[in-house]
Amino acid sequence: MKPIHRVAFVGNSLPRRCGIATFTTDLHQALSTSAPSLQTTLVAMTDCGRDYDYPPSVGFQIRDDNAQDYERAADFLNVRGCEAVSLQHEFGIFGGEAGGHVLGLLRALRMPVVTTLHTVLAAPGAVERRVLREIVELSAGVVVMAEKASGLLEAEYGAPRHKIEVIPHGIPDAPLVSSVAAKRRRGFAGRPVLLTFGLLSPNKGIEVMIDAMPAVLASRSDAVYVVLGATHPSLIRSEGEGYRERLQQRVRTLGIESAVVFLDQFVDQPTLIDFINMCDVYVTPYLNEAQMTSGTLAYSFGLGKAVVSTPYWHAQELLSGGRGILVPFGDSNAIGTAVSRLLMDDARRNVMSAHAYAHSRSMTWPVAAQRYRAAFERACERATGFDRTAGAPTVAVTPPAARRSLTTHAPPPRMQLGHFTSMCDDIGLLQHAVHSVADRSHGYCVDDNARALLLAFALNTPGEDPMPERLTGAFASFVQHAWNPVSRRFRNFMGFDRRWLEETGSEDSHGRVIWALGRCVERDASVSRRSWGAALLQEAAPAVVNFHSPRACAFSLLGFEAYSRSAIDDQRYRETQHLLARRLVSMLESVESAEWVWFEDELAYDNARLPQALNVTGLCTDCPAYVDAGLRSLRWLTRMQTAESGDFRAVGTESFGLHRAPPRRFDQQPVEAAASVSACLAASRADAEPIWTAHAKAAFAWYLGRNDLSQALIDPESGSCSDGLHEDRLNANRGGESVVSYLLALAEIRNLARSGNSGMAHARGRLA
Repeated sequence: MKPIHRVAFVGNSLPRRCGIATFTTDLHQALSTSAPSLQTTLVAMTDCGRDYDYPPSVGFQIRDDNAQDYERAADFLNVRGCEAVSLQHEFGIFGGEAGGHVLGLLRALRMPVVTTLHTVLAAPGAVERRVLREIVELSAGVVVMAEKASGLLEAEYGAPRHKIEVIPHGIPDAPLVSSVAAKRRRGFAGRPVLLTFGLLSPNKGIEVMIDAMPAVLASRSDAVYVVLGATHPSLIRSEGEGYRERLQQRVRTLGIESAVVFLDQFVDQPTLIDFINMCDVYVTPYLNEAQMTSGTLAYSFGLGKAVVSTPYWHAQELLSGGRGILVPFGDSNAIGTAVSRLLMDDARRNVMSAHAYAHSRSMTWPVAAQRYRAAFERACERATGFDRTAGAPTVAVTPPAARRSLTTHAPPPRMQLGHFTSMCDDIGLLQHAVHSVADRSHGYCVDDNARALLLAFALNTPGEDPMPERLTGAFASFVQHAWNPVSRRFRNFMGFDRRWLEETGSEDSHGRVIWALGRCVERDASVSRRSWGAALLQEAAPAVVNFHSPRACAFSLLGFEAYSRSAIDDQRYRETQHLLARRLVSMLESVESAEWVWFEDELAYDNARLPQALNVTGLCTDCPAYVDAGLRSLRWLTRMQTAESGDFRAVGTESFGLHRAPPRRFDQQPVEAAASVSACLAASRADAEPIWTAHAKAAFAWYLGRNDLSQALIDPESGSCSDGLHEDRLNANRGGESVVSYLLALAEIRNLARSGNSGMAHARGRLA
C-alpha cells in the first residue's frame, strides 16, 4: 500500500475533559510519533458556550451547535490537502438531532474518512439509526473497539463487513511494576488499594462499590478505595457537585470515611499511570451492559491490574478467559466477595495481573497507531473518487498486488540456536523479548521450558548438533522445580525473582509437561535423566484423568505415545490413553456438523495438536476410530488454514472466542504453524496421501515468507522468529514461544528432507 502523509483527526480534544478528548489526543500523538514524515492536524469539537485553550496541533474548531462550522471545517480540510480523515464519533458530541450536523461535514469532504465509533447502540431510535447508517455509508472504513460492536453494526445498521475493523482501545506502553513505590508516592504505603478512576457520573456505579466496602474491610481492615476523577462537566452544568456529595454522604452513613478517598482531579497521563500502578485491584462497577468501550478498563488492564467488573460488553470481551473477574450488575455483596478474595490471595492476583499484561501487549498505542495508519492507507487505496452529490463515496477495490514468487522446494535453513540461547539463563528460557533482547520483567513459564525440552530431544538425532547440556539440564531443573507435591500439579508462571506466581498452573501447562517428560524417556541421551523423566511422569500422570481441556488431553496423549515407544513398559498408561482419546472423540462428535468439524465451538491456539494426538494415539493403540477422527478434523482444519493463494494461513488470535465463525486472518502466531507441521507429518504416517507432506511444507513455508504479508518471520542467521503476523506488519518482538515453535518445526522439516521426503510411509502402515 502507498504510504500516507497527511491525516486529520476530528473529535473532542484536550484540554476538554472527557474520555473521547483523551482518546483523540492519545491517538493523534501515537500516529504523529509512529512516523516522523506523517503530517497531522486536529479539528476539535467545542461544546456550546465553552472556550478551551487548545494546543497548536488544533487547527480548527467546530462549535457543536453551529451547522455552518461543519461545512467550514470541510473547506479547511479540503484546502489543506489531507489524504484521510479520522472521525471520532459519539452521538453526544455533535449538534443536531442525534448528532446529525456531522453529516454536513462528511458530505463535503473530498477525501476518504475512517470513522471510529465509540458507541454502537443495540436498540437505536429511528433517527439515531438513520444518522449512523449514513455515517457508515459516507465512511470508507469503520473502526470499533469490540467484537460485539462489529456484530451490532452488521445486524442493526446494515454495515458491510468489509468496512468494519476491530482495533482495541489503545493503552500506554508502560512496564509491569510493583505497586509498592507508587503507593509510597501517593500516600498509601502498606495498604491494599482499590481504585476506580474517570469522570464521575451516576452510570459508573460508584455507590455499589462503596456499599461493598464494609465486606472488604471485614477481611482487610486496612484496605482503601480511591475514587479518582473530576465530576463530568455535563453533570456539573445540570446539578453541580450533587452526585459527589451524595456519594460522600453514603460513605459517612456507613462509617467508612477512613477507607474511601475521593480525589477530585483530572490528571495527565503520567500521573494517571502512577495512580493505576499503586492499586492492587481495579474496580469498574458500571451499571449498564451496553457500555461498548471503557478507556479506564483498557488502561488498568494494560498496566497489568487484577480487575473486578460488572459484565458490560467491553468487560465481557476483555476479561474473558480468566483475565479478570465479572460480577452481576448492582450486586455489592458479589463485588465485596470478589475483591476480598483477591486481596487475600496474592498468588491468584499476581497470575491474573500477569495474564492481563501479557494479553494487552497488542493494545499499546504504538501498535494501535500502526493499525490505524494501515486502515487509513487501505481506505485511500480503495477510494478512487468521492461523488458527494450522490451522498456517498464511489469506491473501487484495488486488486491485491501480485505476490512475489516464493518456493517451498529450497533446502530448509540450517539449525541456528543463537537467538534461542540468548533467551536462556541458568534458570531456563525467558518468556518474552523486546525486539530480540530478552525481557526479564515477565520471567518464565513451565510451558515454554517444556517446549525447550522438546526441542532438546528433537535435536538428539543424526544430522543435528545437540542442545548444550547446560541448557537441557536447566530446562529439566525448571520442570522439576515447577512440580508442586502438595497439589500434585505443575506450577506455570515464575517471576524473574524466582518466586512462583501461582500454586497450580493450568491443565494445558500440566499436559505440555507430560508431553516433554514422555519425550525425555524416549529420546534423552542421558540415561539418568530418562529415569528422572519416567519417575516424574509417573507422579504427574494421575492428574490428567480429570482433565477436560481438549489441549491438555492432547498434550498428555502425545507424551504417553512417546513414553510407549521407549524401552519402558508401554502398557503402563494404555488405559489412560484410551480414556483421553475417547474424551477427545466424544468432544468432536458432540460438536461437529457438516460445516464445523471440530472439538469446540471455536478455534483457539495450538489447534492442530488435537488431531495430531488422535492420529498418533490411534497408531499406537491400533484403534482406527481415533485415526478416523484425527484425519477428518485435520482435513477440516487444513481447509480453514489455507488461503485463497494456497498458502498456509494460521488461525488468527482475533478468532478466539468467536462462535463457529470462519477464522479471522490476524494476528497469526508461530505456534500454529509448528503445530500444523507436526500434525500433518503425523497424518502422513496414518494416511499415505502425499497431500499431508505438502501441507506440512506449506505450514513451514509460512515462516519463510509464504504468508499474507509475503514477509519472512525468521532470521536464518540467528534462528530468531517474530512473535506474529499482524495485518500490516510483523511483530517486532522475538520471544521464547516463537523461537522454540520455529525451531521445533525446522527440526521436523530437516528430518523430512534427510529422509528423502518419505515421511508418508510409517513402519506400522495405514490402519484398515
